[in-house]
Amino acid sequence: MHQRRGPQRNSSDRGGLSSTGTTRLDVVVSDVVPINELVTRFHFRRRDGQLLPTFSGGAHVVVEMRDGERTRLNPYSLMGSPLDTREYTISVRRDDAGRGGSLFMHRQVRPGREMVVSYPVNLFSLDLRARKHLMLAGGIGITPFMAQTAQLAAQGGNFELHYTCRTASLGTYADLLRERYDRRVRLYHDDRDERVDLDRLLSSQPLGTHLYVCGPSGMIGWVRERAAALGWPPETVHFEHFAAPQPGAPFDVTLALSGKTIRVDEQQSLLEAIEAAGVDPPYLCRGGVCGQCETNVISHDGKFIHNDHWLSEEDHRSGCKIMPCVSRFEGRSLVLER
Repeated sequence: MHQRRGPQRNSSDRGGLSSTGTTRLDVVVSDVVPINELVTRFHFRRRDGQLLPTFSGGAHVVVEMRDGERTRLNPYSLMGSPLDTREYTISVRRDDAGRGGSLFMHRQVRPGREMVVSYPVNLFSLDLRARKHLMLAGGIGITPFMAQTAQLAAQGGNFELHYTCRTASLGTYADLLRERYDRRVRLYHDDRDERVDLDRLLSSQPLGTHLYVCGPSGMIGWVRERAAALGWPPETVHFEHFAAPQPGAPFDVTLALSGKTIRVDEQQSLLEAIEAAGVDPPYLCRGGVCGQCETNVISHDGKFIHNDHWLSEEDHRSGCKIMPCVSRFEGRSLVLER
């Protein structure tokens, strides 16, 4: 789980540290592999030919997508085996209604392209004290489990994976997982009306089991709610969901410490607008879950559109904080402590 309260900006010093302290890596796209009609896998190797930094199952990298004058930075889970750092692999689901990051990856990224990715960060790590790991994935949420199952299999770990997808043709890596792990993997297809019997599944686990869930926000909320109702201790329930920044009406923001007033465009996140103005806020995930970019609100006249998974409902109601990576504002004035 991205534990609440305790889971680089684009600049010219590529391959080093940004002012936020995030290590960035110069990579080249070594392969692009279509998986199904929506998902494509991308392989990255270091430009200097050296091994990439080590990572553990559940880690992600932030990929810089330089599209003309615009740079998008999106987080993607690493899905290769942590035992092999010759390359990093990610899978990207095409979102035709999104802000353009997934379309850029699908339409413009080809083998040989030079890109920049962040150093791996893990906000969804395995708790290796667990006696068993129970995993639930939905859709493209399967990607972190590809690395986690590889890590556990190499260590002789006890795990069980339940994977739901719309159709068999959209079951990304389902056949590969079944081939690798056989009965440890159970598949469910929406078009066949196959459903996880969640209460039975959660109620039948041995003591010492930890639960991991990644997928659509509705699925994550359902699993967490049922786990809590059935008495699972919070520290044994782990989840990952990167909220994608949503487009919206443009708005103006004043940055009090920086002395700047900026415009947030329709297809731009507040964090991206702050970065474009030359301010370098910290971040780890850019998906509303890690808390690193949490910003104090000095004043506002309007309403917030909170899309994060970090701030509490009390924080949301107070109007005193915002997560600029995914949240927006509608109103006459907004002043932030940046």
